[in-house]
Amino acid sequence: MTPEHRWFPLLIFLGAAFTFSVTMIGTTMPTPLYPIYQANFGFSDLMITIIFATYAFGVIAALVLTGRWSDQIGRRPLLFAGLACSIISDLVFLQADGLAMILTGRVLSGLSAGIFTGTATVAVIELAPPHWREKATFFATAANMGGLGLGPMLAGALSQYLPWPLHLTFLVHIAMAVLAVCCIWAAPETVSKPARPKLSIQRLNVPAEVRGVFIPAAIAGFAGFAMCGFFTSIAPAMMGKVLGYDNRLLIGVVAGSIFIASTLGQFLQGTLPLRLRLPLGCVSLMLGVIPIALGIYTQSLALFVVGAVIAGMGQGISFRAGMGAIAAASPVREKAAVTSTFFVVAYIAISVPVIGLGLMASVTSLKTTGITFAAVMGTLAALALVLLIQRERSGGK
Repeated sequence: MTPEHRWFPLLIFLGAAFTFSVTMIGTTMPTPLYPIYQANFGFSDLMITIIFATYAFGVIAALVLTGRWSDQIGRRPLLFAGLACSIISDLVFLQADGLAMILTGRVLSGLSAGIFTGTATVAVIELAPPHWREKATFFATAANMGGLGLGPMLAGALSQYLPWPLHLTFLVHIAMAVLAVCCIWAAPETVSKPARPKLSIQRLNVPAEVRGVFIPAAIAGFAGFAMCGFFTSIAPAMMGKVLGYDNRLLIGVVAGSIFIASTLGQFLQGTLPLRLRLPLGCVSLMLGVIPIALGIYTQSLALFVVGAVIAGMGQGISFRAGMGAIAAASPVREKAAVTSTFFVVAYIAISVPVIGLGLMASVTSLKTTGITFAAVMGTLAALALVLLIQRERSGGK
């Protein structure tokens, strides 16, 4: 193999990770733009949370419908489909003139994320060169969560300092997505497709022997993903109306910080003792909500951001540790079903609680809503920790 050809597998692998990141960037870009949509179309805080939640319903639909399809028809067709949904979502947002088109754009964005969450994770790992195999899982995770974090930062910078704030962001993302299409076009297929593909719906299931670890992991995952939903839905309004900051780049950085911290937490969890990973993730989530609540109460941006970072690291640790514990406890034939169930719980956490936030904010203040939400999520993390301690004392049952 020539020196040029030696680099080719690495470039393909990095291209797949880039594609994963680009798709996830597209899903969180609207976050710093919500204040503009509110001003232009008169949306309430409740409507903003509903707009955000439609994304999660698109993710869940794609996870359940297409979760097993890439094993039957190949990774590349599903990745192309996810990129197509992402680009069409951008085009819809470019033409958005009201609620219907914004909701449509968010659903399409959710479909792209749902397709990529499972398929791209596996594809990145499968395309890794042999000497990168051990790092491939982290690259897939970093592309996913890192992309979610970079989305609001990119949109915040473009919309704050360059013209056409509701258009340029999506034009830039289309250009990135076209480059991602080229990356997947150059990548080889990693699946041996059956002669007669069977496109079945992904079954959801949690066998009895897995429930002892699944329940605390799911509760911790619910709390962590709900915090992510909070920062990407109502945090822009919180920063503008409670903390007093309307700079969209700053809003994007704060909203994205929880995802960047999650990526760091997922990286660090591998250095922690196996038995302590999930409990420490719960503790970090519990500690993170304290400065978030105090930051809202005292109108301190510094405390608010510190809380986002601590909670984000806790979310990353508990999510990766929970996934690992669930996978280890699941029977071989049930791993896909149990993992899909865990992801569905996570995306329900992103959507349903934020609608509750919007409802509560419509009858009380944003300040009270944010503090109450932080307290509830901290309580959930504490409950998960108690269940883990009880399970450990009962011998892991």
